[in-house]
Amino acid sequence: MTKSMKAAILDELNAPFRIASVTRPTPGEGEVLVRIAASGTNPLDAKIHAGQAAHARHPVPAILGLDMAGTVEAVGPGVRRFRPGDEVYGMVGGVGGIPGTLAEYVSADADLLAIKPANLSMREAAVLPLVTITAWEGLIDRVGVKAGQTLLVQGGAGGVGHIVVQLGQAFGATVYATGSPASRPVIERLGATFIDRHEPVADYTGRLTGGRGFDVVYDTVGGPVLDASFAAVATFGHVTSSLGWGTHALAPLSFKAATYSGVFTLMPLLKGEGRRHHGEILEQARLLIEAGRLAPLVDPRRFTLEQAQEAHEALERADGVGKIAIEMAAAS
Repeated sequence: MTKSMKAAILDELNAPFRIASVTRPTPGEGEVLVRIAASGTNPLDAKIHAGQAAHARHPVPAILGLDMAGTVEAVGPGVRRFRPGDEVYGMVGGVGGIPGTLAEYVSADADLLAIKPANLSMREAAVLPLVTITAWEGLIDRVGVKAGQTLLVQGGAGGVGHIVVQLGQAFGATVYATGSPASRPVIERLGATFIDRHEPVADYTGRLTGGRGFDVVYDTVGGPVLDASFAAVATFGHVTSSLGWGTHALAPLSFKAATYSGVFTLMPLLKGEGRRHHGEILEQARLLIEAGRLAPLVDPRRFTLEQAQEAHEALERADGVGKIAIEMAAAS
């Protein structure tokens, strides 16, 4: 007898989700069947929904959703790291034609998963994978941030930004972060020095670094803010960006002998290369989380799978603080 599950289906771009019963997946070689407790949302999900993310290559009809946390239900051939009953989290689908996490179950590549932090709820853990991997790849893998360095985070209260702020502190950097005046309490609560995003870059580099600039700049905004990041970085410094699209003059970096690197978090999902490293990042993040050095900002609003459309509308409005999670069942 075929087993089924509920899922939120996007039949056409920009259309409302349709809640339907579909066939439950079966884990293949190297895969884990996870009973999803919560699906984390990201701005990329909204772009895919609207047909504005060609780079994600996710054709409709589709199940959206990149992030999730849940419980292992079964393991496929060759899986040794997990067993039924394990609580896990990861960024496992929702792009490249891989079924996403707006469903009761997902069959995920075991390499993409890690054990869920014991001190987080499923809802809290579900919002972490994409932003944590993006922050880690830019700040740890590309830059190797270390104690004594100054770190500027462009957009420090955002999804990726609030993780970069905490990672920078965990690795011993002195952290500064730009944001709107409304985001100041969040940034300061995270322990960074707040910079109003409207303050000219020459003014805040002069005021905070004596004109020297910052050793490391992590840009999460893109566009003109990436250009400002090139102006804000110190001689021999490094700029990394998770939104390095568009056309940018590199001369400001060259004249400082500074370097640049970009982060494209979807690459392992789209190409199948480097997936194990995503699981490794989430394992390392778990240690920091359980040590109290890293925590997610979670939007207090609660949404169930049946309210996936409402959750996406809230995501598009960007009118809250913290990341939105969609739970498979109503909170008890």
